[in-house]
Amino acid sequence: MSGNPRPVFRFAPSPNGELHLGHALSALTCFSQAQEAGGRFLLRIEDIDIARSRPEYVQGIFDDLTWLGLSWEEPVVYQSQRFDVYREAAGRLRAMGLLYPCFATRSEIEAAATGVSDPDGAPLYPGLWRGRPEAEVRRHQAEGTPYALRLDMAAAVRIAAGRLESALLTFREDGQEVEAAPERWGDAVIVRKDTPTSYHLAVVVDDAWQGVTHVTRGRDLFAATGLHRLLQVLLGLPEPAYRHHPLVMDEEGQKLSKSARHTSLRALREQGMTREQVISRIGLAG
Repeated sequence: MSGNPRPVFRFAPSPNGELHLGHALSALTCFSQAQEAGGRFLLRIEDIDIARSRPEYVQGIFDDLTWLGLSWEEPVVYQSQRFDVYREAAGRLRAMGLLYPCFATRSEIEAAATGVSDPDGAPLYPGLWRGRPEAEVRRHQAEGTPYALRLDMAAAVRIAAGRLESALLTFREDGQEVEAAPERWGDAVIVRKDTPTSYHLAVVVDDAWQGVTHVTRGRDLFAATGLHRLLQVLLGLPEPAYRHHPLVMDEEGQKLSKSARHTSLRALREQGMTREQVISRIGLAG
């Protein structure tokens, strides 16, 4: 018997809408990889967005994945039950001097933006609150003004470079070393105003805690992986192997959205589409 641990794969949807064909591609690809590697397949519910998450969407995830023929290990992890863990991780980054409070509103950021966008298409944060006097920060906190915690990207990259003894931060994509380039995110939000974490922080903390060795997800998250790799280095977390598959597009060539009801797996199932037809439609047949 080999002493090597079994590889661990995961599918981690957010219950803020119905799953669509793009989710089916990610889930089926990940499940197939786990089977081929003799690995474990985990399901994680990424429900940090309490305002948008719904119990019926969670049940819909279970129903859709079961219909696709997938099974997963129990218990299922819910991120909403792990806020204390994310607070601790954020506290470590803050103790390193890498997080700072930002009280700027979205309109203020847009007004001060330079025309450069981050990989999600949002205005690149112009550093409005980086380096503000401590007295000003404390005054806003005392007044109860909502704030996010942002990563001082320049300082974070310097520390990561020192730990890696290399100025080039990379991650493994399909067995190749790819430049991470987290700088393209600017001073990214690590703790949101309304939630004690962000997607970026929670996902790297949970992947490490669950022992995830392989992350398979859509190409739309390729740029985010650079930021995730930076956080892994700063927090001393292991590096999974990554694979970003092509996206499933609609008839107009746009990425599928949870708001497009006609593309949801539930709607397609109710229309009589079979599991085999779904597999064929997303290009996994044969």
